[in-house]
Amino acid sequence: MHAHIASTSGSAVYRERLSPSLWLLVSAAVCAPMVALVFTPFDSTVALIAGAATGAAVVAALMSLSPVVEIADDWLRVGRARIELRYLGDAEALVGQEARLARGPGLGRYSWHLIRGGIDGIVRVPVQDADDPVTMWVFSSRTPDRVAAALRRARSTS
Repeated sequence: MHAHIASTSGSAVYRERLSPSLWLLVSAAVCAPMVALVFTPFDSTVALIAGAATGAAVVAALMSLSPVVEIADDWLRVGRARIELRYLGDAEALVGQEARLARGPGLGRYSWHLIRGGIDGIVRVPVQDADDPVTMWVFSSRTPDRVAAALRRARSTS
């Protein structure tokens, strides 16, 4: 979990990288022995180097390409999407069964969502812009209560 809360120039800031679970990273690292096995007939040293490099590259790519949840400068950014805080309603932090329902049958058809497997928490934020066809943002977070609190703080100071 990579969560960070700070205060800069009076506005609340929150940042969390939705990195893959440890099990997914370990599963991705299985690429290393497979690549090494392919190169073993040529040279065992080359095979070890190619396998290690491939495993490290796959894990690094999974980490660096993970979406980020960020609240800064009167904006909420989730992955590549962003919205001004003035268009958002009160955030709702969900965990457990509530989060499961929000990810599944409770996911509205006009909702924008970024849901990551292996992350239980969900944040649900209504959009209060009549011109926006999206009615709600629904996204994963390992600390949904912190995201909701940071959104409330940031909206109150903007």
